Amino acid sequence: MTLHPAGGDPTRFGTDAFYAALGRAFVAMCAVVPFLFLIEALDQGLDFGLDVAAGIIPHRIQGLDGVFFSPFLHHGFEHLYSNSIPLILLGTFVLAAGTRRFLWSTLIIVLVSGLGVWFTGAPNSVVVGASGVIFGYLGILLTRGLVERSWWNLAVVLLVGLLYGWQLLGILPTDERISWQGHLFGLLGGVVAAILFRRRRPESGGPYHSESTLTMP
Repeated sequence: MTLHPAGGDPTRFGTDAFYAALGRAFVAMCAVVPFLFLIEALDQGLDFGLDVAAGIIPHRIQGLDGVFFSPFLHHGFEHLYSNSIPLILLGTFVLAAGTRRFLWSTLIIVLVSGLGVWFTGAPNSVVVGASGVIFGYLGILLTRGLVERSWWNLAVVLLVGLLYGWQLLGILPTDERISWQGHLFGLLGGVVAAILFRRRRPESGGPYHSESTLTMP
């Protein structure tokens, strides 16, 4: 059990530790994007061979490994550009709440989104992109403010809703070129992750916060 004085609690809005955690999360998410651009440059050099080799191919066993690899792949730089900013912004808020929760939540999102696409996606299609993970982070932030009853999380929900609430239309089959299944199951995976790995409120009203209150598998 790790106890933090109120002034040094990284989960409490307004503390120095909170802003430090948010800053570190932002830097970490910014570092992910150049890595994705490097992969895309390699993919284009191989005439999009990585997309076919490591993307999700619904209903085919040889396309099942894409569940884990497809979030790192994109079909062109325009596709990657459109995902980069929401990935950084939403990922920063999710990561700032704790590295362990972030990693476990991302794994849940990747599995739920990827398997949902594999089971329900269009046959003979190849699905790539980080948008399923992005919708998962959106699902986490929208749900976390409710299940953790935190003013900070509720403020994040409001901000995310204003900036990206319109993207919820992406869970509808409006464009055959877009994997709405990945968006929908990613969002559901985020909701599940937010509930499973929620931070429970301490029973006592003292000035300390315990990080041992996470619900972990």
